[in-house]
Amino acid sequence: MSIQLRFILTYISIVFVFIILLFLSGFLIFFSITGDADFVRKLYSHSYEYKLLTPEEENAFLDLKLLSEKKPEQLLRPKTVKKYEFENIDIVIQKNTEIVYASESIKGENLRKYLPKHQKSKGNHSYQQDMLRIGKQYFTYINLDFPFSNQEKGNIYVLRKISPYVGIINRIFPFLIFLLLILVIVIIGFLNYLVSRSIIKPIRELKEAAEKIKQGDLHFEISANSKDEIGELTQAFEEMRQKLKSSVELQIQYEDNRKQLLSSISHDLRTPITSIVGYVEGIQDGVANTPDKLSKYLLTISTKAKDMNALIDELFLFSKLDLHEIPFVFKKLNISAFMESYVQELQFEMSEHDIDVLFSNDSLTTLYAKADAEQLRRVLINLTTNSIKFMDKEKRRIDIVLSATESELIIEIKDNGSGISPEALAHIFDRFYRAEQSRNSNTGGSGLGLAIAKQIVERHGGDIWALSKLGEGTSIFFSLQKMNENGDTHEEDIINRR
Repeated sequence: MSIQLRFILTYISIVFVFIILLFLSGFLIFFSITGDADFVRKLYSHSYEYKLLTPEEENAFLDLKLLSEKKPEQLLRPKTVKKYEFENIDIVIQKNTEIVYASESIKGENLRKYLPKHQKSKGNHSYQQDMLRIGKQYFTYINLDFPFSNQEKGNIYVLRKISPYVGIINRIFPFLIFLLLILVIVIIGFLNYLVSRSIIKPIRELKEAAEKIKQGDLHFEISANSKDEIGELTQAFEEMRQKLKSSVELQIQYEDNRKQLLSSISHDLRTPITSIVGYVEGIQDGVANTPDKLSKYLLTISTKAKDMNALIDELFLFSKLDLHEIPFVFKKLNISAFMESYVQELQFEMSEHDIDVLFSNDSLTTLYAKADAEQLRRVLINLTTNSIKFMDKEKRRIDIVLSATESELIIEIKDNGSGISPEALAHIFDRFYRAEQSRNSNTGGSGLGLAIAKQIVERHGGDIWALSKLGEGTSIFFSLQKMNENGDTHEEDIINRR
């Protein structure tokens, strides 16, 4: 059963229950005013011709009727008529247009003004029932037409006092009930429409959005127009769409990057393979006809093979990092001693290439970090190797700076190379990215070095970023979680102090 059908059935049920309660309430209200439980049957009658009389009304009326038939002249005697009065029952005797008798409670009123002007009687001793007002009082009455002995017209009125609201209610009650019923049906229908619209419309929008996603269309937006559960669902759906769209775009980007990687790797592998094949053919053809030339050919083949092996190892390492297949062993590491040891080793290696390596530690105390020493060393190697590739100054230099904040250690590797353009700087840590300037025989590389460094640093819970100016050089920074001498990180230290 659809939600819309449920709302329709709910609406019908509410209207049905309301009608029952409305009539029940009307019955109780009318009964409390009139004391007449039979009013519903009498409600739509314009006269009281078929309405039941109270016992007092009936006794007085029947006695007076009998007297009008046997001795009508007795009705002209007040003492005789007074005998037929009961409590709450008043009597009026009219001869032609003259009032010949009236009960004490209404005697002072101008009765001829209030008594109805009856149409020509249908016959002697005919009667009718109705209501009338005398002064400020309302009465029900039964009227009897009869002739006196001289054939003059006579009227007997037996009146019973009722609430002043009965007449009004009796006249307008059906209209009020009908009007109230229509009003409530319209109001309930309108509220039902608003509520159902606030639910069904967003659900339809969500359905349409789901159909678009099913068809692969993620380039749309759905907004929540309310703060209720439907609005929360719509907001969650929109967040899901955005994440799905980002995931698809990222997947597309990965595919493009992988295609670019395959193209780059193919290019980088083809070059050494071509060289190896050329040198091997040279040896086979006897071109390397001297020991020195043969040794040179073999050395070139060995170098190209090692380059190919290094490229494959780098690709394999990145794939394992991407799949989280490389275990990290985090321990408390003395970064101050670790960096000094690495810089000494780097200085020895770079001295052969005429590159100065300088190290500075801004902290006067020993610094500790939560790190995997082997993977951290790989980060430093990738960053310094990257710096060396793009040095174009006559005097080449690398500065390594260790500094600390309250919660982090920051390591900076700065070179005085050619720098990186702002457009390329934003992508140097992207997966499979290779700036155009690196795609030459001098620099080479697969574009994975910085991406590998980024993955390792992020696995350490740190961050990595770069600053660069064309023609001046590049600074690459990365951070690590700082530890105290007890082996606690900054957050753990705060918790322990509490």
